[in-house]
Amino acid sequence: MLTTERHQFILSILKEQGTVKLQELVDQLQASESTIRRDLVQLEEMKLLKRVHGGASLLQRKGLEPTTMEKQYKARAEKQLIAKLAASFIEKNDCIYLDAGTTTAEMIPYLKDKNITVLTNGLMHIPKLIDLEIKTVLVGGTIKFSTNAIIGSNAVQFLNEYRFDKCFLGMNGIHQELGFTTPDPEEALLKKMALRLSNETYVLADSSKLNEATFAKVADVSDAIILTDSNDEEAVAHLQKNPKVKVVTIK
Repeated sequence: MLTTERHQFILSILKEQGTVKLQELVDQLQASESTIRRDLVQLEEMKLLKRVHGGASLLQRKGLEPTTMEKQYKARAEKQLIAKLAASFIEKNDCIYLDAGTTTAEMIPYLKDKNITVLTNGLMHIPKLIDLEIKTVLVGGTIKFSTNAIIGSNAVQFLNEYRFDKCFLGMNGIHQELGFTTPDPEEALLKKMALRLSNETYVLADSSKLNEATFAKVADVSDAIILTDSNDEEAVAHLQKNPKVKVVTIK
Protein backbone atom coordinates (compact mmCIF):
# COMPACT_ATOMS: atom_id res chain seq x y z
CA MET A 1 0.00 0.00 0.00
CA LEU A 2 1.27 3.48 -0.88
CA THR A 3 2.08 6.00 1.84
CA THR A 4 -0.77 8.29 0.78
CA GLU A 5 -3.21 5.37 0.93
CA ARG A 6 -2.07 4.49 4.46
CA HIS A 7 -2.44 8.11 5.51
CA GLN A 8 -5.98 8.26 4.12
CA PHE A 9 -6.87 5.04 5.90
CA ILE A 10 -5.48 6.29 9.25
CA LEU A 11 -7.38 9.58 8.97
CA SER A 12 -10.63 7.81 8.03
CA ILE A 13 -10.33 5.55 11.09
CA LEU A 14 -9.69 8.58 13.31
CA LYS A 15 -12.67 10.44 11.85
CA GLU A 16 -14.85 7.45 12.66
CA GLN A 17 -13.45 6.49 16.08
CA GLY A 18 -11.69 9.60 17.42
CA THR A 19 -8.69 7.52 18.56
CA VAL A 20 -6.79 4.53 17.19
CA LYS A 21 -4.19 2.19 18.67
CA LEU A 22 -0.86 1.61 16.97
CA GLN A 23 -1.28 -2.17 17.00
CA GLU A 24 -4.72 -1.84 15.41
CA LEU A 25 -3.17 0.05 12.49
CA VAL A 26 -0.33 -2.47 12.17
CA ASP A 27 -2.86 -5.32 11.97
CA GLN A 28 -5.28 -3.64 9.58
CA LEU A 29 -2.68 -2.17 7.25
CA GLN A 30 -0.37 -5.20 7.45
CA ALA A 31 2.61 -2.88 7.78
CA SER A 32 5.52 -2.85 10.21
CA GLU A 33 5.30 -0.93 13.47
CA SER A 34 8.16 1.34 12.38
CA THR A 35 6.29 2.21 9.16
CA ILE A 36 3.10 3.11 11.03
CA ARG A 37 5.04 5.16 13.59
CA ARG A 38 6.63 7.07 10.71
CA ASP A 39 3.19 7.65 9.19
CA LEU A 40 1.89 9.03 12.48
CA VAL A 41 4.88 11.36 12.83
CA GLN A 42 4.30 12.69 9.31
CA LEU A 43 0.58 13.22 9.90
CA GLU A 44 1.27 14.96 13.20
CA GLU A 45 3.76 17.30 11.47
CA MET A 46 0.98 18.07 8.98
CA LYS A 47 -1.27 18.91 11.98
CA LEU A 48 -3.78 16.24 11.00
CA LEU A 49 -3.61 14.21 14.22
CA LYS A 50 -1.97 14.02 17.61
CA ARG A 51 0.21 11.09 18.64
CA VAL A 52 -0.68 9.70 22.07
CA HIS A 53 0.64 6.82 24.14
CA GLY A 54 0.07 3.67 22.09
CA GLY A 55 -1.56 5.32 19.10
CA ALA A 56 -3.10 8.57 17.86
CA SER A 57 -6.13 10.80 18.32
CA LEU A 58 -7.87 13.63 16.50
CA LEU A 59 -6.75 17.13 17.39
CA GLN A 60 -9.12 19.06 19.63
CA ARG A 61 -11.23 21.66 17.88
CA LYS A 62 -10.11 25.01 19.30
CA GLY A 63 -13.48 26.26 20.48
CA LEU A 64 -15.07 22.93 21.36
CA GLU A 65 -15.35 22.10 25.05
CA PRO A 66 -16.69 18.77 26.36
CA THR A 67 -19.37 18.95 29.03
CA THR A 68 -18.71 17.91 32.63
CA MET A 69 -20.59 14.67 31.99
CA GLU A 70 -18.39 13.90 28.98
CA LYS A 71 -15.18 14.60 30.91
CA GLN A 72 -16.15 12.94 34.19
CA TYR A 73 -15.06 9.39 33.39
CA LYS A 74 -12.25 10.11 30.93
CA ALA A 75 -8.82 9.16 32.40
CA ARG A 76 -10.51 8.83 35.80
CA ALA A 77 -7.69 6.83 37.42
CA GLU A 78 -5.06 9.33 36.26
CA LYS A 79 -7.16 12.27 37.45
CA GLN A 80 -7.52 10.75 40.92
CA LEU A 81 -3.78 10.23 41.26
CA ILE A 82 -3.00 13.73 39.96
CA ALA A 83 -5.52 15.17 42.44
CA LYS A 84 -3.96 13.27 45.33
CA LEU A 85 -0.55 14.63 44.36
CA ALA A 86 -1.96 18.17 44.12
CA ALA A 87 -3.55 17.94 47.58
CA SER A 88 -0.20 16.91 49.07
CA PHE A 89 1.11 20.43 48.40
CA ILE A 90 -1.58 22.01 50.61
CA GLU A 91 -0.58 22.93 54.15
CA LYS A 92 -2.78 23.52 57.18
CA ASN A 93 -4.46 26.93 57.27
CA ASP A 94 -3.85 27.60 53.56
CA CYS A 95 -6.30 29.71 51.58
CA ILE A 96 -6.67 28.11 48.15
CA TYR A 97 -8.47 28.66 44.87
CA LEU A 98 -10.05 25.49 43.49
CA ASP A 99 -10.96 25.83 39.83
CA ALA A 100 -14.07 24.20 38.38
CA GLY A 101 -13.32 20.89 36.67
CA THR A 102 -13.36 17.13 37.00
CA THR A 103 -9.68 16.78 37.99
CA THR A 104 -9.78 19.49 40.66
CA ALA A 105 -12.99 17.88 41.99
CA GLU A 106 -10.99 14.74 42.76
CA MET A 107 -8.86 16.76 45.21
CA ILE A 108 -11.71 17.38 47.64
CA PRO A 109 -11.62 14.06 49.57
CA TYR A 110 -7.96 14.81 50.41
CA LEU A 111 -8.76 18.25 51.90
CA LYS A 112 -10.40 16.95 55.06
CA ASP A 113 -8.80 17.99 58.38
CA LYS A 114 -6.42 20.47 56.73
CA ASN A 115 -8.30 23.44 58.25
CA ILE A 116 -8.17 25.39 54.99
CA THR A 117 -10.34 27.98 53.26
CA VAL A 118 -11.44 27.21 49.71
CA LEU A 119 -12.63 29.77 47.17
CA THR A 120 -14.12 28.15 44.09
CA ASN A 121 -16.10 28.83 40.93
CA GLY A 122 -17.08 25.16 40.64
CA LEU A 123 -20.71 24.47 41.47
CA MET A 124 -20.06 20.72 41.31
CA HIS A 125 -17.57 21.08 44.18
CA ILE A 126 -20.03 22.57 46.65
CA PRO A 127 -21.87 19.42 47.88
CA LYS A 128 -18.57 17.62 48.53
CA LEU A 129 -17.10 20.61 50.35
CA ILE A 130 -20.25 20.90 52.47
CA ASP A 131 -20.15 17.20 53.35
CA LEU A 132 -16.59 17.59 54.66
CA GLU A 133 -17.46 20.89 56.41
CA ILE A 134 -14.66 22.73 54.64
CA LYS A 135 -14.85 26.52 54.91
CA THR A 136 -15.83 27.63 51.41
CA VAL A 137 -16.40 30.88 49.53
CA LEU A 138 -18.33 30.60 46.26
CA VAL A 139 -17.48 33.01 43.43
CA GLY A 140 -20.41 35.19 42.34
CA GLY A 141 -21.19 35.51 38.66
CA THR A 142 -22.89 33.82 35.70
CA ILE A 143 -23.45 30.06 35.61
CA LYS A 144 -22.03 28.17 32.62
CA PHE A 145 -24.32 25.15 32.45
CA SER A 146 -22.12 22.84 30.35
CA THR A 147 -19.28 22.83 32.89
CA ASN A 148 -21.10 23.87 36.10
CA ALA A 149 -18.69 26.78 36.40
CA ILE A 150 -19.28 30.39 37.42
CA ILE A 151 -17.76 32.84 34.94
CA GLY A 152 -18.15 36.40 33.62
CA SER A 153 -17.00 39.92 34.47
CA ASN A 154 -18.72 39.86 37.88
CA ALA A 155 -16.79 36.68 38.74
CA VAL A 156 -13.49 38.31 37.76
CA GLN A 157 -14.28 41.39 39.90
CA PHE A 158 -15.32 39.15 42.80
CA LEU A 159 -12.08 37.18 42.60
CA ASN A 160 -9.97 40.34 42.61
CA GLU A 161 -10.95 40.94 46.26
CA TYR A 162 -9.06 37.82 47.42
CA ARG A 163 -5.50 36.51 47.63
CA PHE A 164 -4.41 32.86 47.79
CA ASP A 165 -1.57 30.77 49.10
CA LYS A 166 -2.12 28.24 46.33
CA CYS A 167 -4.22 27.98 43.20
CA PHE A 168 -5.26 24.74 41.47
CA LEU A 169 -6.41 25.03 37.87
CA GLY A 170 -7.78 22.61 35.31
CA MET A 171 -6.73 23.15 31.70
CA ASN A 172 -7.83 21.91 28.26
CA GLY A 173 -4.52 22.42 26.51
CA ILE A 174 -0.84 22.56 27.52
CA HIS A 175 1.61 23.42 24.75
CA GLN A 176 5.30 24.29 24.97
CA GLU A 177 5.00 27.32 22.66
CA LEU A 178 1.30 28.22 22.88
CA GLY A 179 0.94 27.95 26.66
CA PHE A 180 -2.01 27.00 28.85
CA THR A 181 -5.30 27.30 26.97
CA THR A 182 -9.01 26.73 27.38
CA PRO A 183 -11.87 26.97 24.83
CA ASP A 184 -13.86 29.70 26.61
CA PRO A 185 -12.32 33.24 26.79
CA GLU A 186 -14.40 34.07 29.88
CA GLU A 187 -13.09 31.04 31.75
CA ALA A 188 -9.59 31.93 30.57
CA LEU A 189 -9.90 35.38 32.15
CA LEU A 190 -10.96 33.89 35.49
CA LYS A 191 -8.12 31.34 35.47
CA LYS A 192 -5.65 34.10 34.57
CA MET A 193 -6.88 36.24 37.46
CA ALA A 194 -6.68 33.36 39.96
CA LEU A 195 -3.12 32.61 38.84
CA ARG A 196 -2.10 36.25 39.24
CA LEU A 197 -3.54 36.45 42.77
CA SER A 198 -1.87 33.28 44.05
CA ASN A 199 1.57 32.71 45.59
CA GLU A 200 1.82 29.31 43.88
CA THR A 201 -0.17 27.89 40.98
CA TYR A 202 -0.58 24.26 39.94
CA VAL A 203 -2.15 23.15 36.67
CA LEU A 204 -3.75 19.70 36.87
CA ALA A 205 -4.12 17.88 33.55
CA ASP A 206 -3.88 14.28 32.40
CA SER A 207 -1.40 13.65 29.59
CA SER A 208 -4.07 13.73 26.85
CA LYS A 209 -4.00 17.54 27.28
CA LEU A 210 -0.28 17.80 26.50
CA ASN A 211 0.74 19.21 23.10
CA GLU A 212 -2.82 20.52 22.71
CA ALA A 213 -3.91 24.13 22.26
CA THR A 214 -7.46 25.46 22.41
CA PHE A 215 -8.94 28.89 21.70
CA ALA A 216 -8.08 31.21 24.61
CA LYS A 217 -4.66 31.56 26.25
CA VAL A 218 -4.43 31.65 30.04
CA ALA A 219 -0.66 31.89 30.62
CA ASP A 220 2.74 30.64 29.52
CA VAL A 221 3.69 27.11 30.60
CA SER A 222 6.45 28.54 32.79
CA ASP A 223 3.88 30.44 34.91
CA ALA A 224 2.66 27.38 36.88
CA ILE A 225 3.74 23.94 38.03
CA ILE A 226 2.27 21.24 35.79
CA LEU A 227 0.92 18.11 37.48
CA THR A 228 0.26 15.28 35.02
CA ASP A 229 0.74 11.56 34.39
CA SER A 230 3.60 9.93 32.49
CA ASN A 231 1.49 8.05 29.92
CA ASP A 232 2.86 10.30 27.18
CA GLU A 233 6.55 10.28 28.05
CA GLU A 234 7.53 12.04 24.82
CA ALA A 235 5.23 15.01 25.49
CA VAL A 236 6.43 15.28 29.11
CA ALA A 237 10.08 15.15 28.01
CA HIS A 238 9.40 17.87 25.42
CA LEU A 239 8.01 20.18 28.11
CA GLN A 240 10.89 19.44 30.46
CA LYS A 241 13.44 20.58 27.87
CA ASN A 242 12.57 24.13 28.88
CA PRO A 243 14.41 24.79 32.19
CA LYS A 244 11.74 27.33 33.18
CA VAL A 245 8.96 24.72 33.02
CA LYS A 246 8.38 22.51 36.06
CA VAL A 247 6.52 19.25 35.42
CA VAL A 248 5.68 16.83 38.23
CA THR A 249 4.34 13.42 37.19
CA ILE A 250 2.46 10.92 39.32
CA LYS A 251 4.39 7.78 40.27
